[in-house]
Amino acid sequence: MADPAGERSGILETAQFHFDRAAERLGLEDELRLILKTPFREVQVEVPFRRDDGGIALCRGYRVQHNGARGPFKGGIRYHPMVDLDEVRGLAALMAWKTALVDIPFGGGKGGVTVDPKELSLIELERVTRKYIARIGRILGPYRDVPAPDVNTNAQVMGWMMDEYSSRHGYSPAVVTGKPVELGGSLGREAATGRGAVMVLEEVARIKGWGLGGLTAAIEGFGNVGTFCARILAEGGTKIVCVSDTSGAYWSESGLDPEAAIAHKRANRTLEGLPGAERIPPEELFGLKVDVLVPAALGGSINARTARKVRARVILEAANGAVTEEAERALEERGVLIVPDILASAGGVTVSYFEWTQNLQQFRWDERRVNRELARFLTKATRQVQALCDREGISMRQAAFMIAIERVAKAERLRGV
Repeated sequence: MADPAGERSGILETAQFHFDRAAERLGLEDELRLILKTPFREVQVEVPFRRDDGGIALCRGYRVQHNGARGPFKGGIRYHPMVDLDEVRGLAALMAWKTALVDIPFGGGKGGVTVDPKELSLIELERVTRKYIARIGRILGPYRDVPAPDVNTNAQVMGWMMDEYSSRHGYSPAVVTGKPVELGGSLGREAATGRGAVMVLEEVARIKGWGLGGLTAAIEGFGNVGTFCARILAEGGTKIVCVSDTSGAYWSESGLDPEAAIAHKRANRTLEGLPGAERIPPEELFGLKVDVLVPAALGGSINARTARKVRARVILEAANGAVTEEAERALEERGVLIVPDILASAGGVTVSYFEWTQNLQQFRWDERRVNRELARFLTKATRQVQALCDREGISMRQAAFMIAIERVAKAERLRGV
């Protein structure tokens, strides 16, 4: 909802700032800092595809593999017209710390294609996807690099990716996660990022003695993550007073019904005209007096400008890189609790790990087991972060980065730097 071109370009700088701050507190030696900050591999490819009218169009694709000391590179692939190499670099680094924080055996990577999928037919979208995978496929593999969905990609796109890779290497369901269940995807994966964010918030609330019943929340972004956050928060008694998408922000003092909003968006493709809601300027969402603000759209939405408006007591960072470095300093000074992205949005990659494990074993878990294991991993990580916060007197972000970086640094040392 904020200006994406100006703020999302800062994701790399924000990721490096948080790394440097944590590495300094850990006393990490300079040589190891350099290794951990430097991507292992960066790939940039041209992606030509045939349009439905017979013409040829060209877009650019990226895959950055940041660190694989703890396991195969892992991270989503996004389709967006503003994707660039620096954004992918920053997001790949965040994935390396995210997988280490929740202690799953993956490294961190990220990918993207500079294309607007809203301007493509379904067939054109499939052509882009297959050509992109054909161009980067040699650096992928179940034990090398395992992509997943991200902004503007979904289970169907992952299914095409798996099929394109398998056409060259034999049946390989474990090469991507977030696939349709019928193609080896995991039950519970679609809801995992949103569900995981709520699980983390619930654990923070337990530690601090809050109750989620009776709280209010505003959610920026009503895609996959935002919709599941809204649905699951509402089930727990939190009142959702505002949601937003690219068409605007929609507010109701008495609360919105997430199921009705989801049905409206499914029928109309946007939230525009949502019954029972007042349309407000998009940035007003950030200034609403709510208990929990959930940025679940693109990075950089809570920046120096929007941070001044924030009146929430908790920011649950469900989107990667949603809070910029400058905004974070201002919010910390005002006592706003920020539950950082590498913890709050770790549910998706955690269930991706479960999916990968199921694919390698050719054995499916039921959804109750998936959610039970997800809660176990995220509860443990949240408690570890909060314990370090209390012991060191630092923010949740600093604690999360310190835990993650220390784990990756130890793996590098053990493997032999």
